[in-house]
Amino acid sequence: MPIENIPRTIWWEEGKVMLVDQTRLPLVGDVLVCNNYKGVCLAISTLAVRGAPALGVAAALGMALWVVEDSWDIYDHREFLRALDLVAHDITSTRPTATNLFWGAERIRRLAHDNKELPLDELRDLIVQEALAMQAEDEERNRAIGANGAELLAEGSRVLTHCNAGSLATAYFGTALGVIFTAHEQGKIERVWIDETRPVLQGTRLTAWELRVAGIPSTLITDSMAASVMKAGDVDAIIVGADRIAANGDVANKIGTYGLAVLAKEHDIPFYVAAPTSTVDLTIESGDEIEIEERDPLEVAGFTASGMFEPDSETATKAFDMLTEEGPYSMPMQRGHQMQLTRKGGAYQFDGWFRMAPPDVDIYNPAFDVTPAKYVSAIITECGVARPDYADSLSATCSGAGGLDELRKR
Repeated sequence: MPIENIPRTIWWEEGKVMLVDQTRLPLVGDVLVCNNYKGVCLAISTLAVRGAPALGVAAALGMALWVVEDSWDIYDHREFLRALDLVAHDITSTRPTATNLFWGAERIRRLAHDNKELPLDELRDLIVQEALAMQAEDEERNRAIGANGAELLAEGSRVLTHCNAGSLATAYFGTALGVIFTAHEQGKIERVWIDETRPVLQGTRLTAWELRVAGIPSTLITDSMAASVMKAGDVDAIIVGADRIAANGDVANKIGTYGLAVLAKEHDIPFYVAAPTSTVDLTIESGDEIEIEERDPLEVAGFTASGMFEPDSETATKAFDMLTEEGPYSMPMQRGHQMQLTRKGGAYQFDGWFRMAPPDVDIYNPAFDVTPAKYVSAIITECGVARPDYADSLSATCSGAGGLDELRKR
């Protein structure tokens, strides 16, 4: 299984945070270099980096980046900790739903406060090393999730998944797709059905690309086709990721997950959630307490497109060079469409947004929904598989992670 062909999503390199720009995948593979923590905040808010586990790592690396780049003129411990707390607040304010974002920032913040007696240089080094350790731990957890989840699948399984809970949603390897990767390596996967995942199309752009790179047979469908595929008897299990899991087992995940869970119950198909214990939030009793992020209506009103091209003649090359000689060129377009042209070496990149809906239409765009625990067959974590009643089994499972008190406090 060539999972190693999939690039890492986010990493630390020479004191910078590097991340794959997921807004342009799969046709454009840009790597963003974040020189300060505000760049990480922008990457999170624009979905350049997304997926609950990846956001936890991004929060930690963003705080480490502030320590390296912006804290060297601070010599007072109280001032340092106060500033670090503000950085944590800025990072966690970017998106409200995924609990890993808060978990990652709080782990770094708490480490700093618990070691405030250290000389500041040592404290800075400790924070950076902790962030790097969190990145490594994420891959270890995901591989354990994959192993635990693969045991639930029989040979010849046909699995449906929604959104992207693959390597791109983590530091590396994936949660829901991590289960699929591991099961495929064991010869258990016959086919994966991929929901397109409107409106940002994470299934179309990201999951389809990951599965193709990994050599796993897969078929892309629109979200509205899932029910028919289930009715035809072509789905043996549904596996999704999660952005926050309440103490009672209610699961917040990408919009559309709830509908799949209801359909799964109707068709007697097991519905599995794969997530690390850091996604479990034992401070909230149910999904009713989860804040659901609403995103830009433009995501629903139209669609984005990115691509690369090479001119087919010297005349065309000269024309595009003239347009982009002073930087990206924004093309004037009617009816709200947007198009920008950028020179990339000997080729050119275009990024555009094209309206489909009438200009004045009212739009509702929640990014997530909450699936009640009664529809969830099992929650797969790195510490084992939790089953109903989740009020008891999640606490027992999370205790194996060694961070039960932390999950109850945050």
